[in-house]
Amino acid sequence: MSKAQLTLFDSPEEIGSVLGNRLLSEIGRARAEKRRYVLGCPTGRTPKPIYSAIASRLAKSPQDLSHVVLTMMDEYVVERRDNAPAEKPWSCHYFARNEIIRRWNEHLPKEFALGDSSVWFPDPVDPAHYDTRIKEVGGIDFFILASGASDGHVAFNPPGSPRDSRTRIVELSEQTRRDNLQTFPAFGSIDAVPTHGVSVGIATITAARAGVMVLTGASKRESLSRILKAEHYDPQWPATVVHEIAAGEILADREAAAGLG
Repeated sequence: MSKAQLTLFDSPEEIGSVLGNRLLSEIGRARAEKRRYVLGCPTGRTPKPIYSAIASRLAKSPQDLSHVVLTMMDEYVVERRDNAPAEKPWSCHYFARNEIIRRWNEHLPKEFALGDSSVWFPDPVDPAHYDTRIKEVGGIDFFILASGASDGHVAFNPPGSPRDSRTRIVELSEQTRRDNLQTFPAFGSIDAVPTHGVSVGIATITAARAGVMVLTGASKRESLSRILKAEHYDPQWPATVVHEIAAGEILADREAAAGLG
């Protein structure tokens, strides 16, 4: 398996435009071939320019998304193994509904729209079923990945996550919780950030046919450096998982790459 290669861009918006166009082309190709297109999606700051670029292109050139399945990476878990309330602005359900579904569907006719039933989340009551469900639909075509700034977590997989891990409930490290507090200021304080989440595993990610790790901004310099120094998955920096995807790539902006040798 080849080590994932790095491509540099001038800005997060350029990454969003290039990757957004690429994904819509692949979605269109899948439609022409009469097959589903399964896209693995993170929440948070990093993928927002990608989702925005897709929304902008769909507004100008409506495209059929009715065959698309979004497999979301994770969700916070609160009392009694419940998903975080979907109305909370820090919940992954809220993010998916407002940053992806609503914006992508805004200018599409009803028959082209992405349906609520086509956006999947892991279930904290039965996490293992998520991998079964993904396998039954034919696997993930493409996974968009992002890295935690301070510890390299990907989805909610903390340092030390095994290469063969699957979807499961994870105890969130303090560093992951602090990163998420920055991503979602609506939490207010670290004490309000849930201590557990349900997350796809490393093996769930590596089973995708293709994927990209996106790193933007100065806060991702350490993560980019650690990923580039790795040859394969390093459990101490989970974002190195990109090297284990059959067609894995690294996309970074110049701010994240500043200072690299």
